[in-house]
Amino acid sequence: MNTQNLPYQNILVIAANGKTGRRIVPLLEERGITVRRGSRSSTPAFDWASRETWPGALEGMDAVYVVYQPDLAVPAATDDIREFTKIAKQQGVRKVVLLSGRGVKEAQAAEQIVVDSGLDWTFVRAAWFSQNFSEGDFASMVQDGVIALPMSNAVEPIIDANDIAEVVAEALSDTRLNGESLNLSGPEALRHDQIADELSKAAGREIRYQPISTDEFRAEMMNLSVPAEYIELLVYLFDITVSGVNAKPTGDVERVLGRAPRSFHEFVTNAAAEGAFDLEEVSSE
Repeated sequence: MNTQNLPYQNILVIAANGKTGRRIVPLLEERGITVRRGSRSSTPAFDWASRETWPGALEGMDAVYVVYQPDLAVPAATDDIREFTKIAKQQGVRKVVLLSGRGVKEAQAAEQIVVDSGLDWTFVRAAWFSQNFSEGDFASMVQDGVIALPMSNAVEPIIDANDIAEVVAEALSDTRLNGESLNLSGPEALRHDQIADELSKAAGREIRYQPISTDEFRAEMMNLSVPAEYIELLVYLFDITVSGVNAKPTGDVERVLGRAPRSFHEFVTNAAAEGAFDLEEVSSE
């Protein structure tokens, strides 16, 4: 590949070890792009909680993939994104691809800050990740065989993180998606009992969905020593899902990639083949 034709040849990927970041990095490198992995353990380091790390991580970069942790819905996000884009522009960064959320007003506020920064941008608003059930917040529930969530009968067109990664790679290696807000979802909206059925078939054991109240969810998370702030963040995001504002699948994955998004069935089949749903052995010692 002639890298001279790439508009963004040096790219910082924040949360490079995360669900989307670790999938994006090899896709960019395959295109001949030089990738800087951004994490607390990288060199130079990048840490959202330490603003002094930001200039060094951004120095010499043409573009950056931004994953804000823990989520754009938290109160500190807007101030951090405002300062981050200011520093990015000072360091010569020309484009930001922001992982955002569908139907989250705080995420929309962060997006507007990026727009106002004067940088080129693409917003990737993603549904819940399929990988939440294999390597994320709900993986332990899958291990236990009961997905207990305050989702009632809500539906969500959950998306495979590999599809997000491919879309982001397109946005970071070309200018054609500059100025676009992409709403990414899977091909079908699923209830959580349907999700549990797919997981059961793939895992070869029963995994059931148990709708619970918000108070029951809070109590269970507190018993697991989950920080209260993170519990409330999850509850807030659950409420958005239950409201139904994001229930309808979108066509942006197919528009960008020229193919349909991966189905949840395809995800669970592949994840099961990789052993993602195998029961973990617990030592008796």
